[in-house]
Amino acid sequence: MSALSELYTEIVRCQRCEIARLRTHAVPGEGAENAEILFIGEAPGYHEDQLGRPFVGQAGQFLERLLVSIDLKREQVYIANVIKCRPLGNRDPLPTEISNCRGWLEKQIELIAPRMIVSLGRFSMAMFFPGKTISKIHGMAQKRGNIIYYAMYHPAAALHQNGLRREIEADMQKIPLLLAQAKTMPATEPSLQPAQLKMFEV
Repeated sequence: MSALSELYTEIVRCQRCEIARLRTHAVPGEGAENAEILFIGEAPGYHEDQLGRPFVGQAGQFLERLLVSIDLKREQVYIANVIKCRPLGNRDPLPTEISNCRGWLEKQIELIAPRMIVSLGRFSMAMFFPGKTISKIHGMAQKRGNIIYYAMYHPAAALHQNGLRREIEADMQKIPLLLAQAKTMPATEPSLQPAQLKMFEV
């Protein structure tokens, strides 16, 4: 059993939050264990809770189309969420739930060791770009240590605000070039706060 599979087992057993007792399935995440790109959403929805898989509803279908647009398949990346259980009524994750799940996500990042982390939505963005506003930094990136952190709107935003669809599609198109640039881009100190780091875009 791989270290990631062992982590899944621990996540499924987790009962730290009230929502853990009401879930159908925990949704640890899925994808290539050596993925270059790690996409991090916010929380499982109804369909994800039913199947125990991330991004399998309409937002997930849109994400898969976005991946195809840059010649990637779902199986080539890794997809996870900030929290691993569905909040009741699809409400926003609570700060305690985010805190309780943070260790799981940090361990996933450690084990996968991606070259790029793409935050999808404001709760994911807040973990990596604290104090920032998604409307101002989407489509922009920072390199800290050996990882590029890149902010995007959540795919579900396009389902509710059709005007965001083109922005999301355009932001996705930047990912291959950002990865290519990363090889020549100097790394910054991981200990620095995001506000102190210069953001870049392509």
